[in-house]
Amino acid sequence: MALRMWASSTANALKLSSSVSKSQLSPSFSISRCFSSVLDGLKYANSHEWVKHEGSVATIGITDHAQDHLGEVVFVELPEENGSVSKEKSFGAVESVKATSEILSPISGEVIEVNKKLTEAPGLINSSPYEDGWMIKVKPSNPSELESLMGSKEYIKFCEEEDAAH
Repeated sequence: MALRMWASSTANALKLSSSVSKSQLSPSFSISRCFSSVLDGLKYANSHEWVKHEGSVATIGITDHAQDHLGEVVFVELPEENGSVSKEKSFGAVESVKATSEILSPISGEVIEVNKKLTEAPGLINSSPYEDGWMIKVKPSNPSELESLMGSKEYIKFCEEEDAAH
């Protein structure tokens, strides 16, 4: 932990950021100054959820930044399939050793799939927030809601400003 804090403060002092190619994640993988991963090609909510929109399906999860701040995830509460979610409304909760946090939906739509693996292995959110730790798949009812979300560069800046304020 001390090494991570040193590296983070050194990167902040030097105003460093980097990009690393990691094909299993997406065509582009970025690391912010706080060393949380942020993927290009996803959309981000200011409540720290991400959306990957492909065709008529949007996959939703919490960001690496969010899981890092939560700590070890021990339980996940998710909605039922065929239910609906509404933009900026709670659809579940993540319980960690530190706290329980609501998960807000970045978009509205019908839940078409729930990641059942998270029931048995909630730690997937910590180890793989963008791949195995996804939470729900939604058929968006208003695809234009995606336009109000941040891209990767905007989200990195948002996280840096938020962390600086704390």
